[in-house]
Amino acid sequence: MHAKLSKGLLFGLIGNVLFILFALVTFIFYKIYFQASPALVKFLEVLAYALEISGFLLLALSDYLICITVRMRKWLKIGFSAYIVMEAVLMIFELNSYAVRSFYHPYSLALAIAHAVISAAVCLSFISFDPYKTKFEVIVIICIGLILGGMFGNLIGIRIYFSILVNAVSFTILFAAINYLLKKEIIEIDCHGDRARVAEYKGLFEED
Repeated sequence: MHAKLSKGLLFGLIGNVLFILFALVTFIFYKIYFQASPALVKFLEVLAYALEISGFLLLALSDYLICITVRMRKWLKIGFSAYIVMEAVLMIFELNSYAVRSFYHPYSLALAIAHAVISAAVCLSFISFDPYKTKFEVIVIICIGLILGGMFGNLIGIRIYFSILVNAVSFTILFAAINYLLKKEIIEIDCHGDRARVAEYKGLFEED
């Protein structure tokens, strides 16, 4: 596996795990907001910001490494970059919902649906890594199903952080699966500077 791609997938995996922790901390934050001491509330707020910033930086680095390493796949690169920004913005709004409540509605069904559909579309774009491999297709479909299921948290009165949590779990599974399938050589991702692929293409042209 290309070294930069391997690092990109690892950073993406860790970044999504940090987003999972962010969603859990946010859940606790709002559960105890009016009952807990100001010191505890502040600690959880700082912890949530630390997890968000760390996760965002790791995902941004993951996105950068994937973009400079993997050939073509323009829509995947654009979509994943936009997805990272979208999640970061929603997380900031979640932690400051009382300050931005004039335009941000964390219980909005429309927001939950839009968030899930956009995230599912980004997840689907990852199939371009190596399409037509059944095992990989199944994993992508499962992750998309989980993401779309995240919108139903809104129907039972849970804020948008539930959808963020489900997304993070889904992308954690996706990145772990991609890493596993690459190591097992079940899928292949053509990268810039991949000598084996260049030699293969060169041989094909020479035969023609």
